[in-house]
Amino acid sequence: MSEVYKSLSDPTRRHILEMLREREMSAGEIADRVHVSKPTLSGHLAKLKAAGLIDMTRQGTTLIYRLNLSVLEEAMMSLMSAFRIGQDATAPLPRTMEDKA
Repeated sequence: MSEVYKSLSDPTRRHILEMLREREMSAGEIADRVHVSKPTLSGHLAKLKAAGLIDMTRQGTTLIYRLNLSVLEEAMMSLMSAFRIGQDATAPLPRTMEDKA
């Protein structure tokens, strides 16, 4: 999960995810809308793919990227749980395994 959070920490990568939320896009379409060098864009896409946040397919010589929403949702749910968002703030915290011993 830490790879997901590292990937989400970069504003350019978040922008790419926002674009892919709208629709799948080719690498060229992403490059037209993200103003970074092609090697830098390639690095961003590689990090997002390594974190599982995007999937890539090849159509001939064109690379098509799409958002893997389930990984993003899992990361959001994990953060919400860690910060007890949507939970009763007055409820006691769950006991850890060390506390139970």
